[in-house]
Amino acid sequence: MSDATTPETPNSNNETGQTKSGFLALVSRLIFDEKLPVRFMYKTVPEHLNDTGWRLFSGYEDDEFLQDEVANLTPVPLEKLYGMDASLEEKLAFNAGTVWERAPGSDWERVYDFRIPSSSIDVTITNDPEQFSG
Repeated sequence: MSDATTPETPNSNNETGQTKSGFLALVSRLIFDEKLPVRFMYKTVPEHLNDTGWRLFSGYEDDEFLQDEVANLTPVPLEKLYGMDASLEEKLAFNAGTVWERAPGSDWERVYDFRIPSSSIDVTITNDPEQFSG
């Protein structure tokens, strides 16, 4: 659902154009193995130069499935995704922090209450110079 303050088309309020060099998205294997449509996707900060940050899912992935990203998510060029579903091209132009979902038989809807998973990085902040001496 949208209103005047929530843009849903690219190029509104500088919501696109952030990722210039990436061309791959991580896609659930269920989309290919089970021939399921993309029903949920989000964009995180890209992890490497070829990564767009997009993560696409069918909506049938459970927590156990999602825990093993190496086995269950596969890198896919955006061009291949556009060929599978033309509605993805407009949505995949959005910047990091964007989340989309669609119910069967419905159009894409922007999601604002989903917390995008991020890598856990253990950082200690200190002003104690003794911790920096080797």
